Amino acid sequence: MGQYGTQDQAKDTAAVSASSGLAVLNAFKTHCSGTRTNTELAVLESLRLIHPDKHIAVLSLPHVDLLGFAKAGHAKAHLCTADHSYHITRLYSPPRTRMTSGAGKLDESVDFGLYNYNWQNQDFLLYRIVWPDPFDGTQTFHCLLTDKVEGSSRHSDITDSLIIACGKWTGELHEEIYVFDAGRWIKNEKLWQAVQTSSWDDVILDPLMKDTLIGDVHSFFDSRTVYEEYSVPWKRGIIMHGPPGCGKTISIKALMNSLQAKDVASLYVKSFDACQGLQHSIRNIFSLARTMAPCLLIFEDIDSLVKDEVRSYFLNEVDGLDSNDGILMIGSTNHLEKLDPAIAKRPSRFDRKYCFRLPGHAERVLYCEYWRGKLQRHKDLGFTDEVCDIVASLTEEFSFAYMKELFVQALLAIVGGRTNVEEEIDESAISTTEQATKAVEDSSRLARGNEKVVNASGDAKELPEETAKADEKPKRKPRIVPDVVIPEHLQSNALLRLLKRQVVALVKDMDDSPDDETGEQPKKAKVLT
Repeated sequence: MGQYGTQDQAKDTAAVSASSGLAVLNAFKTHCSGTRTNTELAVLESLRLIHPDKHIAVLSLPHVDLLGFAKAGHAKAHLCTADHSYHITRLYSPPRTRMTSGAGKLDESVDFGLYNYNWQNQDFLLYRIVWPDPFDGTQTFHCLLTDKVEGSSRHSDITDSLIIACGKWTGELHEEIYVFDAGRWIKNEKLWQAVQTSSWDDVILDPLMKDTLIGDVHSFFDSRTVYEEYSVPWKRGIIMHGPPGCGKTISIKALMNSLQAKDVASLYVKSFDACQGLQHSIRNIFSLARTMAPCLLIFEDIDSLVKDEVRSYFLNEVDGLDSNDGILMIGSTNHLEKLDPAIAKRPSRFDRKYCFRLPGHAERVLYCEYWRGKLQRHKDLGFTDEVCDIVASLTEEFSFAYMKELFVQALLAIVGGRTNVEEEIDESAISTTEQATKAVEDSSRLARGNEKVVNASGDAKELPEETAKADEKPKRKPRIVPDVVIPEHLQSNALLRLLKRQVVALVKDMDDSPDDETGEQPKKAKVLT
């Protein structure tokens, strides 16, 4: 168990006697049972006594992951299990979700282990040692040992070559995306997998803005020599803003996917919060971005990330007292007005703003056609160009998120065989503009008629209609389903009837939302998935 590469048990004897590993384990246990001092130093002293003929290099994760390097096939690592000279915790991982078949899987965590390690036909001993530290959390050290060469310095050339090769591999992304959360960077495989399914073919935007955005980002990474020729810092910032559900997140994911061919790393910032403080997080974020350049550094909901107490520190990092060459920052926000003007209105920090507005009629038609392609195997639905145009007219002021919900509900009905169910459409939700305007005027007049003022004697009296409060907020016009004429030959189209019912339901949902009253969206923690 805990084996990578070859399972050849004979290497236990060839590389080191089992008693050596047991001796180091006993020394480690003795240390842990006494007064705690410097664990790294104590381990190093034990190794020097037990292996006087070895060069010893102490490596700290995560920068040099020797076992991960071996697991990826670049070396071979075999755990010595003779005489029980190891400490292993057996782990059980349940299925990822209840819908996933299987009983889960077993894994293990090696807290103390001696490995025979082979790289480029060179043999090493590798000690893996893990212990809890009351101040710095769990500590993990790899101690790499190789034979001393007569006349050599205190370092081993072959060990240094292995460290360099493994360190380079460890610093690279392998079907992963860096996500910053809880004060540290984590390589996230799930986000990488989600990005692989994102394509510009799935992004419906104004064609001109879409082409401009793609060209802006890709030309930046293609233009390093131009920036250098004119002594301009090779860095750029973009802000995506607009109402929620209008394509910002899917556009970011499509950018991340399309830039993989240019070997551009993607770094996604989830939160600045950390035990060490916000400044520590910002410093770590830009430190890795500079290391990983060329890279895409993403701050989603940037208005909620950059708080007043770290505003200056963040701007100093953006301005780049250290070089930010090769970094393209993308900040997204639903509320541009809440974003600090020093960020939103200062070129050379965030140079360009792209507004993701509610889709117009043409974009809604394109989105309907996108779903018609998804449903093309259902050829009997009658999903024609004319239906696309009518649905686009019915969905005025719909975001792409609401458009998606419309078609998802329709798809569920189709799968459930409910397209021909006759339902009474609530015509009260389908009002003309004239009716809606009258409703607003009536409610406004009623509100003014009920207002009272207090005169000098303290008596309340009715406020005259013509002296309504000047600062009273105008009543919000209720959402309506546009009164679209359905041609006679489409009156019996089951899909169109189904979509119209769903439009009515969604408009009611949009109209009843408390966020519509204030124009603000609820505060939610967003994660790019």
